[in-house]
Amino acid sequence: MRVLGIDPGLRNMGWGVIDVMGSRISHVANGICHSTGDDLAQRLLSLYDQMTDIVARWDPTTAAVEQTFVNKDGVGTLKLGQARAIALLVPAQAGLAVAEYAPNKVKKTVVGVGHADKGQVEHMVKLQLPGVALAGADAADALAIALCHAHYARSGDRLGAALKKATG
Repeated sequence: MRVLGIDPGLRNMGWGVIDVMGSRISHVANGICHSTGDDLAQRLLSLYDQMTDIVARWDPTTAAVEQTFVNKDGVGTLKLGQARAIALLVPAQAGLAVAEYAPNKVKKTVVGVGHADKGQVEHMVKLQLPGVALAGADAADALAIALCHAHYARSGDRLGAALKKATG
């Protein structure tokens, strides 16, 4: 399984790709898409084009996106939601199943604490993916999202196999 993790953002959209083979997880690539353009439509198009290139280049088999949290700034939340739509749309257009995870669930899965800070997330990503060169904090978050999905997808696969075996 090749997992694309996406940390949505309008200015900086982090992405990370990992390979999962049984209990073995390895880093493939990571980076940050920086939006360009003078207006919102151009910035969204820029992110769309970059994410489309990433999906084509790294050929993931599944994707995971961090869910949006609502904050006090309604306009900011709306803009983040529009960037998140790009993060959901591009993998879906490629025929990938797209999972969504709350930020606290990602942190709890990767770090062990639901309110971990960015430094703790980055540290644990480096521990779980030895030798990884992170493109930045947004890329580290995206890899954490991919690791979270790998954990839950493997759990689901084991449960499905056990149920299939039990029902014979």
